[in-house]
Amino acid sequence: MMQLLIVRTSSMGDLIHTWPAVTDLAEHFPNVEISWLAEEGFADIARLHPAVRRVIPLAWRRWRRSLLSPTTWREMRALKATLQGGRWDWVIDSQGLLKSALPARLAQGPLVGYDFGSIREPLASLFYDRRLTVPRTLNAIERNRRLFGQALGYNPEGAPRFGIGAGERPPWLTEGGYAVFLHATSRPSKEWPEQAWIALGKTLAETEGWPVVLPWGNDTEKARAERLAQAMPAAVVAPRLSLPEAAGLIGHAAAVVGVDTGLTHLANALDVPLVALYTDTDPARTGVVETAWATNLGGIGACPTPEAVLDALRRVRQA
Repeated sequence: MMQLLIVRTSSMGDLIHTWPAVTDLAEHFPNVEISWLAEEGFADIARLHPAVRRVIPLAWRRWRRSLLSPTTWREMRALKATLQGGRWDWVIDSQGLLKSALPARLAQGPLVGYDFGSIREPLASLFYDRRLTVPRTLNAIERNRRLFGQALGYNPEGAPRFGIGAGERPPWLTEGGYAVFLHATSRPSKEWPEQAWIALGKTLAETEGWPVVLPWGNDTEKARAERLAQAMPAAVVAPRLSLPEAAGLIGHAAAVVGVDTGLTHLANALDVPLVALYTDTDPARTGVVETAWATNLGGIGACPTPEAVLDALRRVRQA
């Protein structure tokens, strides 16, 4: 049984972009036992892939706020012991940062990563035993697939397959179809205007009879969800959701519209009708994988209109 450790600690979208590489790997090596080192806040994302046998949580985001705490040092020593006890045949750092290369080195297995010209932080490549060339012009999903393939001697072929399922439909939803609006993102510049969400939600309620469900992750996002819900017919503000619960909500939706955020990439992985909206980032680099049922709209300085989103949603719904 081959023991392999993936190091991809954050963030949500980056972990999701690693799933197709995991799917490829598991198909080429059915006997592989895959472990994944991930930030504790994103550990559930790694756990969603059925080929991942074990997730090792890393708490660097929490630890760095209390580096002088005895509890922090005790947890760091425990992590080091766990990594060194793995007897890894291979360790693959697909993140390419110093914060991923350092714990990857602690694992004491043969460490593979991007070479100096392919990596986000070139100094990180100095920690690797094998350094592989992967063009930086490729999107994140293909870079991961190429890295894994070169590391283990196979050529990834075909369209990327994320390899996960939706899970259970949320029990608090009423029967019938619904749309999910993923309105929350990490920067204000990536948001879609509230009036645009409202216009789209009203149109879907009138033409399709779908209520809109609005997830949220913090108090600011919850307040926005409540404002939007008050202005749209039969809209529902979701309760606080775990990542597996969010996958159930999204995976059973009749349609999903989302800004540049991790949950939009989760929708892409779940093969639901999806329109991804970009206003301040380049979808060619960070967009969803376009298929007959998923498409990107907008770009840097290009805010899609509600009419354009509705047209795109109708196209992917007909696929």
